[in-house]
Amino acid sequence: MREINFRAKEAEWLLKMAADDQRAFRSIYDTYNTNIYKYALHLLKSEELAHENVQETFLKFWNMRKEAVGVLNLESYLVTISRNAALDVLRKSRLTLRSETTIRENWVEGHNETDEKITLEDTRRILQEGIDQLPPQQKLVYELCHRQGLKYNEAAAQLNISPNTVKLYMKLSLRFLRGYLARHTDLAAIFIIFKLF
Repeated sequence: MREINFRAKEAEWLLKMAADDQRAFRSIYDTYNTNIYKYALHLLKSEELAHENVQETFLKFWNMRKEAVGVLNLESYLVTISRNAALDVLRKSRLTLRSETTIRENWVEGHNETDEKITLEDTRRILQEGIDQLPPQQKLVYELCHRQGLKYNEAAAQLNISPNTVKLYMKLSLRFLRGYLARHTDLAAIFIIFKLF
């Protein structure tokens, strides 16, 4: 009987959330975030990545709130989102590791410093172009945390948002910028400017 009542409560939350009710979303988050964190930690073996996974899972869930109305097993639905996000992270980390290894193996020690300086300047320019394309709030968070060196809680206080939101915006902006650089520079240039991140 308790299970039936809980399923009814979940269905009510989903209906309210589809109508943009943030309190219903918060109820779902409070109910499931710990289980999703434990699941992500099991897959990713990193507390930081597991926390990021929880944020990404619930952000995707909120963005899919209209489609989620008919979900019968909410926890299973959230676990699926979490698993897909975790697998993406694992795939990308393997690709990054492979790219960095290739660069190191092919790196010529006697490289020309002038060429490197030009490459670095070009890459900085491309990076700035990418920063200019960030959504306003993400750009602001990037500027405060990355360029001014503020901690997440300091930036959160300044912007009147939560530290977790700041962390999410930083993650999204860095992901966008890495992708932007990958599309507009070669791998050697990216390797040189990793220090910019």
